[in-house]
Amino acid sequence: MVYILFIIWFYILIKWADLLVSWASSIALKFKIPAIVVGLTIVAFGTSTPELAVNMFSALDWKTDLAIWNILGSNIANILLILWISAIIYPLKAQSSTVFKEIPFALLWVVLLLIMANDVLIDSSALNVLSRIDWLVFLWIFLIFLVYIFSIAKSQGHVDWEEDIKEMALWKSIIFIIIWLTWLTLGWKWIVDWAVEIAKWFGLSEAVIGLTVVAIWTSLPELATSVVAAMKKQTDIAIWNIVWSNIFNVFWILWLTATISPLPFNTSSNIDVIMSIFATFVLFFVMFLWKKYTIERWQGIIMIIMYFFYISYLVLSNI
Repeated sequence: MVYILFIIWFYILIKWADLLVSWASSIALKFKIPAIVVGLTIVAFGTSTPELAVNMFSALDWKTDLAIWNILGSNIANILLILWISAIIYPLKAQSSTVFKEIPFALLWVVLLLIMANDVLIDSSALNVLSRIDWLVFLWIFLIFLVYIFSIAKSQGHVDWEEDIKEMALWKSIIFIIIWLTWLTLGWKWIVDWAVEIAKWFGLSEAVIGLTVVAIWTSLPELATSVVAAMKKQTDIAIWNIVWSNIFNVFWILWLTATISPLPFNTSSNIDVIMSIFATFVLFFVMFLWKKYTIERWQGIIMIIMYFFYISYLVLSNI
């Protein structure tokens, strides 16, 4: 029954992801908004809703380890798995601003996370903890960068879409997006419960469950949205969805979680933070060095293989 319910839920997710891209695109066309704004707001924040829900309830239940593992695992899966699956469907070409601004910013957050989470190593503190003060610092950095990105988008003064988008009534687009976000938020508990049930049946530890099963399952909206965007050849949305979902996950969701309950950080998680740094750096390196600003299909296959090696390492090291 668990497997059947998951298949049904994922089928609905794919259908709604297709509508989400259309609704978001329709709103952008209605107000002549550049695609970048859609990617970093409606789509990126919307697909990060499950991570937000999981972390909020994890903090309320004092399951702080799950909150950190969920964010780290989701961000690694977003880059090494979901983005490259989308590239296999259709080569993804990004704008230069994405390569030289948004991706380096995504790299910056994870480097700062590595520094601020290791109080014992850096400050000789008694405990590693992500505190409310840490969250305020990241929040201000995030808000400053948002203002910067919106100012760039406003100065573009045009909409850059790769195919014609059918405009929908504004009220329909807004209502459907609200329904989408509500549905994702309410559905998170079912998905996590199913994931944990399956993982425990295979004898996996809580760390592996958080970094893999829960993280991947809460990233399914990103997968569905980026895949649909790639099929529609709206590569900007496919890339921005992943890059900005990663940024939202840390600068907003993780640190919002810290306001509810300070998050103790286990030094064993440093390997996962370093893996996230590596994945983001590889993304920048590939798009900068090879075919300009483009992720090609063969690169996607290599990155997916790399991700499965990482998953295998997690499983074998926790048996």
